[in-house]
Amino acid sequence: MLKKIYIPLFIILIGLNACTQGNPDVPTPTSSSGIEVFVTQGPMCPGPVQLGDTSCPDQPYQANITILDADNTQITQFQSDTNGYYKLPLAPGTYILHPTSGKPLPQATDQTVVVIEGQFTQVSIVYDTGIR
Repeated sequence: MLKKIYIPLFIILIGLNACTQGNPDVPTPTSSSGIEVFVTQGPMCPGPVQLGDTSCPDQPYQANITILDADNTQITQFQSDTNGYYKLPLAPGTYILHPTSGKPLPQATDQTVVVIEGQFTQVSIVYDTGIR
């Protein structure tokens, strides 16, 4: 008789305990080094553009970027915001930024970036729109 009472009660207690378990705390990076990325796409206007002409500037671009280490092992991925900006804390070292290209455009090439302790390295990624 007691088993009939304790077993369901035990199962309920285990279930309640599981519900109160929060997600494990993921430490927020407090690194003082990393990269600050600004992504643009251009050209935005067709035809030849004269040097110094600022009437048709490149535009911010929301892009997916993969970060690889020097051995081409994926470290992380991120997406720039609608203003083309993203700031990512990274340990000092050499990284490869691999922008995901469109099909077929816009496209951007990989960049090697060196992160120095105590600094955020400024990175500019320009996607080619193919407009000529």
